[in-house]
Amino acid sequence: MSEHWVVMPTCLPLVLRRCHTCASERFRANGKFRVNAHHKLIDAWLLVLCTGCGETAKLTVLERMHVRSVRPELLDRLHDNDPGLAAELLRDPVLRRRNRIALDWGDAWRLDTGGSEHLGREVIDVSVRFAARIPVRPVRLIAEGCGLSRAEVERLIAEGKVVSAVRLSGKLSGDFTFTLKR
Repeated sequence: MSEHWVVMPTCLPLVLRRCHTCASERFRANGKFRVNAHHKLIDAWLLVLCTGCGETAKLTVLERMHVRSVRPELLDRLHDNDPGLAAELLRDPVLRRRNRIALDWGDAWRLDTGGSEHLGREVIDVSVRFAARIPVRPVRLIAEGCGLSRAEVERLIAEGKVVSAVRLSGKLSGDFTFTLKR
């Protein structure tokens, strides 16, 4: 019997970028946008707050775009400060590259295992699905989902009792499967 686990975001991740005021490197996105029009051109920014001093920084979403080239639904979502749009934009690699930022998903996700009835079984086949591209170490997911320590999971991998088609060292942000034999 196969188990299905889901890695789900619980909140917006922290934005890693240097603050010009206090030299902190973490900003919190709260889903607020600033939209500014210049005749027929429009600019839009996602506002982020420094976790150290509270200074506001702007992440460019739209820059000098012709108003008619922007979808009306997008404009409505920007004006409504849609937190879902903020989450979508933060996951966009183009926006991250343009603004020279990285994301810290540290405490912004959870693992949904669907219950603990699988813990007593000898062999567990697990399919892990990511609801968003959240980089997480598979060893951490396996440890959390199976109620083991990370060291125990590392030992099981070394003994060949945890097998997967993907490399379990490093971080993954895409779906994978593994089998645990106790």
